[in-house]
Amino acid sequence: MPTIVGIRFRKAGKIYYFDPTGFDDLKVDDYVVVETTKGQEAGQIALGPREVPCEAITGKLKGIVRRATAWDLAQMEYYRLQEREALEQCRQKVAEHGLPMKVLKAEYNFDGSHLTFYFAAEQRVDFRSLVRELAQMFKARIELRQVGVRDEVKLMGGYGPCGRPLCCATFLTEFKPISIKMAKQQNLPLSPSEISGQCGRLLCCLSYENEFYCEVKKKLPRVGERIDTSQGPGKVVGVNVIKETLSVMLDEKDIIIEIPAGELEPSPKASRGPQHRRRKRRRR
Repeated sequence: MPTIVGIRFRKAGKIYYFDPTGFDDLKVDDYVVVETTKGQEAGQIALGPREVPCEAITGKLKGIVRRATAWDLAQMEYYRLQEREALEQCRQKVAEHGLPMKVLKAEYNFDGSHLTFYFAAEQRVDFRSLVRELAQMFKARIELRQVGVRDEVKLMGGYGPCGRPLCCATFLTEFKPISIKMAKQQNLPLSPSEISGQCGRLLCCLSYENEFYCEVKKKLPRVGERIDTSQGPGKVVGVNVIKETLSVMLDEKDIIIEIPAGELEPSPKASRGPQHRRRKRRRR
């Protein structure tokens, strides 16, 4: 299996694999300079040297150019401080050109030779003349990259309905598919305003406990199912997955009781039902 190191270039950014040959003593949080599609870039080690399956690697791994020096880190810090000003200047130029685009963020590489502007737009935008003007202004290679609504919120940041900073802007490195089935599985209200994030898409946190709900629900009776309890037979009217308890409407007492799932009594009817049906079919 090939040996890799995982490098992250921005906070909550995706981790990319590189070949650590010649740098076997790298540790997590060390800074290195690597070759990327944007040219040389300084990144931080997020995963120390380790072996991974060949299927986890797509294409040929690029190597590490060198360890980052104090000067490299000083340049990186300087240009990151310039990004806010670059963003404002780019927005002014976009307004002058009358382009239907919303510039969200500016990102320099560590030495200022490459400058990327992220933007959102509802349609295709011809920004060729804008790029030429920006290149002359910043004396750097300019890249304009259009992003979708989820990436837009990740770049801008903010707070979720829970009151905490957005997951996508703090620790999520990539977006996983989220489905309405996850909300149904967790018995959440299906109102779009309650299960949607700032991006207008389903909340990423719906996936966090989905596996737990699926596993527990496999072991529990469904709502409407008849069961036997220590207090008599009844019908399940509610399921609490977190507590692993059932709300049961008793037949004789006409009351609802809550019982732990572990206290369920085996139902004779349920156990002999299939056999009874098979015997009847054979008699026919």
